[in-house]
Amino acid sequence: MPKIIVDADACPVKAEINQLAKEFQLEVLYVASYNHFRSAVTDETWIYVDTEKESADIRIVNLAQKGDLVVTQDIGLSSMLLAKCDVFSNRGELYLEERMTMMLEQRNDRRKERKLGKYSKGPKAMTDQDRNRFYQNVHDFLENKVEMTIKNEKDS
Repeated sequence: MPKIIVDADACPVKAEINQLAKEFQLEVLYVASYNHFRSAVTDETWIYVDTEKESADIRIVNLAQKGDLVVTQDIGLSSMLLAKCDVFSNRGELYLEERMTMMLEQRNDRRKERKLGKYSKGPKAMTDQDRNRFYQNVHDFLENKVEMTIKNEKDS
């Protein structure tokens, strides 16, 4: 059974992910560093990792299996996952293999600019419209995936 894996350290769409998981009856795994530890008791599954720079990414890559859906805003992590998973940004953008080279180059260019002391404002704050777009795009994607699975089972 596919699951949703969330790069949860800075994920602003957890409520939307929980809603989608409930609707499609999918397990959700939230992966975060101990810096983001939540002591509240919930029915969510949280996996905590060391605070080292790539610990959450490595854990997500190791947890992900073919057919899973991952939510992350990390382009580098996305590029490692595309061979086996579907990957969405927290703004509802489906990462595609054919765009990954360009996205990685843009990320590298921004890193070079920061090294030179040039800083951009960073991403815009999430709006309700962004949250709705995320929910609708992932919902439509999962709905299509379910329909394809049913069709393939009938054809077998």
